[in-house]
Amino acid sequence: MTDMGAFREAVTAWAAGGSGDLARELAARLSVRTAVLLEGPSDLAAVDALAERRGRDLESEGVCVLAMNGAMSVGRFARLLGPPGLGLRLTGLCDEAERGYYARALGPASREDAGARQEFFVCAADLEDELVRALGVPRVEELIRAEGDLRALRTFVRQPAQQGRTAQRQLRRFFGTKKGRKIRYGRVLVEALSPDRVPAPLDGLLTSL
Repeated sequence: MTDMGAFREAVTAWAAGGSGDLARELAARLSVRTAVLLEGPSDLAAVDALAERRGRDLESEGVCVLAMNGAMSVGRFARLLGPPGLGLRLTGLCDEAERGYYARALGPASREDAGARQEFFVCAADLEDELVRALGVPRVEELIRAEGDLRALRTFVRQPAQQGRTAQRQLRRFFGTKKGRKIRYGRVLVEALSPDRVPAPLDGLLTSL
């Protein structure tokens, strides 16, 4: 495990009610300056993949990218990592449906210093939707074929619940039908993007760091 990985684990344990001593110690030792709060591990996979494509080593830059396993946790993590806690700059990426949680946790009213850079980026529906629209349905299906999942996709889209849905919505649903699939495709889809087709929320987040 990397040192930043140890910091992520310490923060997660702290948010679950444990001691914050180790997180404070590691934050100081690693010179952590920014925390990127993400809803889940598939978002983390996508952010990591884009950072690698752009030659960024976020850990060495003092940036901790953290999956919280749910947007409702953002307030708790913001209190621990932001001005009331470690004093880190906070940013993040969320789905449109979860905008309210992020706005309350990271908006101007939540800051001790209203002038601090503390912004977040919102996907139109979710990150998978952004990536499918950026790549186009045919290209996403090519990637699914390359990953050996085309048969599973064909079976999925024949289900009654999928009838009448657009191909884009079917693909978004498909990624969440098997444990670990969203995480794997978070990286696969980002790695397939043309440099000029990176979805605006994801591009904005990386550019802001």
